[in-house]
Amino acid sequence: MRQIRGFIDVPLNAGTTVVLDERLSHHLTRVLRLEADARVVLFNGDGNDYPSVLLGGGRHRLEARVEACVPGVPESLLALTLAQGLCRGEKMDLILQKATELGVAAVQPLSTERSEVRLSGERESKRVAHWRQVILSACEQSGRSRVPALALPVPISHWIGGPALADFTRLMLDPTAETPIGQVRVAGKVILAIGPEGGFSPKEREMLVRAGFVGARLGPRILRTETAGLTAISILQALHGDLR
Repeated sequence: MRQIRGFIDVPLNAGTTVVLDERLSHHLTRVLRLEADARVVLFNGDGNDYPSVLLGGGRHRLEARVEACVPGVPESLLALTLAQGLCRGEKMDLILQKATELGVAAVQPLSTERSEVRLSGERESKRVAHWRQVILSACEQSGRSRVPALALPVPISHWIGGPALADFTRLMLDPTAETPIGQVRVAGKVILAIGPEGGFSPKEREMLVRAGFVGARLGPRILRTETAGLTAISILQALHGDLR
């Protein structure tokens, strides 16, 4: 039987009543056409699921009674961060949706020389809010109880120079690399860097190598950015994560 799940950004505790936000209320009542006494599972990203019962209300202000707190589906042992070169709207949405379904722990959008998308100010804020909603919807669909962290887009040169990469195994997809991704040694937390539609520039590849990134290839064919990253994530999860 299908389990209907919904994200809500409030503390959840068994025995309490919560007011669902307008987005979730609309989805449950207008899209799924649920009525009072329908059972749903709420989650807020803390790793738990909260079986709940709808109490009624309206599409703008629906209430639910939280009945229990149960552990959510465990996260992958492979703590994988996807560092994705910015690409056009639908492609980026697809990457974020499927990467979330495949279990990435975090996403870092990167502005690169060949990125066709340039974001700043209000446009950036709206796009990041949209991306977060894509990720939340993917968590609802896939059964994840923890929400992947989404960082603000940064230029790749600023990101490489930061101290946050020190504890990670660093991989970069490179069709010219000698080592297949399935043969790369992986330990602990992993960052996977993927270029935009045109790939990383030679200068950016050099910067990544100097920052400790190891090049890895997928095979004999050149894959689009929205295919390459998801393929690489699947391979890494199959070998080192929870797709085994």
